[in-house]
Amino acid sequence: MHATTRPTFVFVPGGSSNARAWGPLQNELALLGHRSYAVDLPGHGDLADHPAAYYRQPQDLAALATAPSPMRGITLRDNVRHVVNVLRRLAPFGPLVLVGNSFGGLTITAVANAVPELLDRVVYLSAVCLSDPAMVTGEWDVLDDNLLDAAAARITVPDTAHQGVVRLNWRAAHADPALFAQLKTATMADATDHQFRILLDSMDPDENYAVLEEGAVAQAARWGKVPHTFVRLGADLSIPPAVQDHMIRKADALTPDNPFDVRGLTASHVGYFSRPHLFAALLADLAPEASL
Repeated sequence: MHATTRPTFVFVPGGSSNARAWGPLQNELALLGHRSYAVDLPGHGDLADHPAAYYRQPQDLAALATAPSPMRGITLRDNVRHVVNVLRRLAPFGPLVLVGNSFGGLTITAVANAVPELLDRVVYLSAVCLSDPAMVTGEWDVLDDNLLDAAAARITVPDTAHQGVVRLNWRAAHADPALFAQLKTATMADATDHQFRILLDSMDPDENYAVLEEGAVAQAARWGKVPHTFVRLGADLSIPPAVQDHMIRKADALTPDNPFDVRGLTASHVGYFSRPHLFAALLADLAPEASL
């Protein structure tokens, strides 16, 4: 660990997202004097071979349904291997704070299980945190009244499950005002329409939900050694506050001597894109605590 150097924030995106989504927050952190690195997980981002039919206008929906997926065969282990490689390359320059949003919480937990010695802190921005194997396949004892599931069902491309992926046609919202409003309310209600259009155009169509597996469950002897912060988003309609609180309670039961440091923001699920200055200030406030 490093005693005096400011940390580098390493960002892991949520489902269907990529490094581009972190740009506004990275800019705000730079203005506060902080280094950061945004990860493109395998099969995501600008280097992934996404279906051309997803980008063409008008869209060929039949071609979109049959196009091969860059996510096919990718596992949680692939995500961990990729992020750990990034961390090892950044480690000589100072402390590391690993930050994830939404579905990215699975990867950052698995990374903390794998290399706790490389991390000074793990931060969950309303991210999925599993701390009990029963959370992978069992029912959660909490009311999940999120708005995202119904919205996502409207943009799910049929007949792609044989590739082991879920394909979401985010760009369909550009041609459907009602769908646009539904998705925006569910994910980023505190954004302008212009901001949400930019976010839609940054989204990748495919996600592999097979990464929701026991390797993403926090291990007390590994993950539990790393200081961890949960940023509770009070206006999140994709992972509602009650679900966030449930994950926090379960994790604290696993590591009672190292509970979550809980911070709060009144922001949407992807508020780091629409209101990045709030998130930058919060992360900067964690920086002095990151060096051990």
